[in-house]
Amino acid sequence: MQYTYKTRGVCSSEIHLELDGDMIKSVQFVGGCNGNLKGIASLIAGMKADDVIERCKGIQCGFKPTSCPDQLARALTEAKARQE
Repeated sequence: MQYTYKTRGVCSSEIHLELDGDMIKSVQFVGGCNGNLKGIASLIAGMKADDVIERCKGIQCGFKPTSCPDQLARALTEAKARQE
């Protein structure tokens, strides 16, 4: 399943996800901190979506109430809900 999530409150503007059931096949961020987000995408490829949600949910960026990892957790939560 491929899913595109429009981010809110962060530097990146979109997250493109590809899931195979509960497994993350690939993630691509549009905008944001290029190297860091490529690193996150590489590290989570092959992980279970629930594990990434648990680890990334609620992470803040500076004084912002969210972050790119938090937005990733939200994107994965929405994508999983659409699969069901």
